[in-house]
Amino acid sequence: MAAGGDHGSPDSYRSPLASRYASPEMCFVFSDRYKFRTWRQLWLWLAEAEQTLGLPITDEQIQEMKSNLENIDFKMAAEEEKRLRHDVMAHVHTFGHCCPKAAGIIHLGATSCYVGDNTDLIILRNALDLLLPKLARVISRLADFAKERASLPTLGFTHFQPAQLTTVGKRCCLWIQDLCMDLQNLKRVRDDLRFRGVKGTTGTQASFLQLFEGDDHKVEQLDKMVTEKAGFKRAFIITGQTYTRKVDIEVLSVLASLGASVHKICTDIRLLANLKEMEEPFEKQQIGSSAMPYKRNPMRSERCCSLARHLMTLVMDPLQTASVQWFERTLDDSANRRICLAEAFLTADTILNTLQNISEGLVVYPKVIERRIRQELPFMATENIIMAMVKAGGSRQDCHEKIRVLSQQAASVVKQEGGDNDLIERIQVDAYFSPIHSQLDHLLDPSSFTGRASQQRFLEEEVYPLLKPYESVMKVKAELCL
Repeated sequence: MAAGGDHGSPDSYRSPLASRYASPEMCFVFSDRYKFRTWRQLWLWLAEAEQTLGLPITDEQIQEMKSNLENIDFKMAAEEEKRLRHDVMAHVHTFGHCCPKAAGIIHLGATSCYVGDNTDLIILRNALDLLLPKLARVISRLADFAKERASLPTLGFTHFQPAQLTTVGKRCCLWIQDLCMDLQNLKRVRDDLRFRGVKGTTGTQASFLQLFEGDDHKVEQLDKMVTEKAGFKRAFIITGQTYTRKVDIEVLSVLASLGASVHKICTDIRLLANLKEMEEPFEKQQIGSSAMPYKRNPMRSERCCSLARHLMTLVMDPLQTASVQWFERTLDDSANRRICLAEAFLTADTILNTLQNISEGLVVYPKVIERRIRQELPFMATENIIMAMVKAGGSRQDCHEKIRVLSQQAASVVKQEGGDNDLIERIQVDAYFSPIHSQLDHLLDPSSFTGRASQQRFLEEEVYPLLKPYESVMKVKAELCL
């Protein structure tokens, strides 16, 4: 804050996550105003609890602090930080300047991490609270899509080579299953968050024990009261100067896992767009290419993949930071955490907003899907044809040889001549297969190759119950910044 340029100016760098991609609500949670307002709120909660427990803090001092929670002189704070080279003390002085009567009791007994770490935990909690309904909405939109297309056969791929048929809805359920795991993990991490609380410089609470003249019970009460005021059910019983940086690993790990899920989903959509089987929304005046006006590039899915890769890499920061925190604390965590925590949440926010937009407008082309099935299904149906011939009195080995020869001839047409797969036409004109000619349409019905894909009840048994707590926010539409 003491250095850097005018971040609202076109002459100064601004993170594209904030200026271009992430939602206003997520940007606000990581804003200076929210951060430093929370610092002041924490100082107020500490003073209120200390007063309740008997320290000589007046109602007038408390009221003065309450009245100035929003009255933040950012210019003065920047000047103070430049002079003091300490961000917390800069804001202690700035708050004290507008609260002259309370200036002497602001930050009483506390260390910098009382405001710094506790604010970070509040921000993490609130940021997770923003992500959870967004992820639930993505799942809901994809569930609607999957339900509508539960029985639409499509060619499956393994190794990106044609495989057994599945359905468009079943494939979408694979995406949903991963996102449901992410939703459960985000909720778990959010509910597991604990407050750092009131712990002092090395976690021993020595300063507060001195303030309360050795009254151990009052120190415990102080910690409990401030924790409750901050809206946390639990606080760490022990800390060093900071809360354990393993918490940051836990949080960014589930965000990285979400990034992996989104990258897989959007890669599938990009591949299906190339096959012309499915497309993301494409706006009426949207331009796909500056040189090739016919192009409809999957730019939203590409954006998700691009940002998901960034999100997946960010977990390396807290992993390394936690590993090098010497003894009770070292300050080499600070600058790193200012960047990685905010970027992880702004990135996750962006990919969820974008994926919701994609899932609200996915376009499927059944005729293209049907044509691709017709190209590949004859080879897949050969086993069924052999079984039907055996039932009609034929020899399994003779039939196998006949189909082997015809299949190679058909494959040659496809690969050497660029023609369509004509295996069925060859079978239809071969007198050997006359006993089953009337059965061919039935044997080649795509729906008979999709197994239980449309009856597996995944949505009803796993997805809808998981989404129930988020029903009130399901109607919110996704809005993209750019």
